Amino acid sequence: MADWEKDLPPIARGRLLRIGELTREEKANIADSERMGSLLSQFHQGQIGPESLWKRLKDEARPSLLRETQMRLVNSLSFASTPADLQRKSDGIIAIETLKEDQNTPAVELRLDLIEDLQRRYRAEIEQAYNGIRDEVERDPQLKLKQVQQGQSTVMVQLTVDGAVEQIPQWRDFLSEHEKRYTQEFAAVLERLRSELR
Repeated sequence: MADWEKDLPPIARGRLLRIGELTREEKANIADSERMGSLLSQFHQGQIGPESLWKRLKDEARPSLLRETQMRLVNSLSFASTPADLQRKSDGIIAIETLKEDQNTPAVELRLDLIEDLQRRYRAEIEQAYNGIRDEVERDPQLKLKQVQQGQSTVMVQLTVDGAVEQIPQWRDFLSEHEKRYTQEFAAVLERLRSELR
């Protein structure tokens, strides 16, 4: 028993004895997982790209490790990701998929394309709604006026068109509902993508 283990309470020492030493396979899995974490850190920081990721995983990765690496990449996907970041991560996920014996590349690509399409539709609908409300504000100068309390009196302030759009409840309600709907769709596609990774 190591010195630090002697200082543990008897219950903790008993649990430690029941757990026992890690098996060689468990130690290898931990080492592989740490190595993949380091590799993915380099990938996320842009130090390596999808092709380098593929090359480094090609000769050494077991199927379980390939899946774990993919899952980490999938879990790093965000609806707020830039299109370039989403493309890089998608390319990395697909690159890893091609290394597997039991590939499911078409289904994985389909889910990743759906995520990209969701982002495109999300931005297009926001732009369309914003432009519609902006046009309405430009046509009605009253919408650019806002009452502001200054001490004992109320003053009317002229807002910019964009400032006025931000103040309109219809715009804020649209953004809230839009965000909620697309976040739910994104979560559903992401869950389906996880299930496609074998």
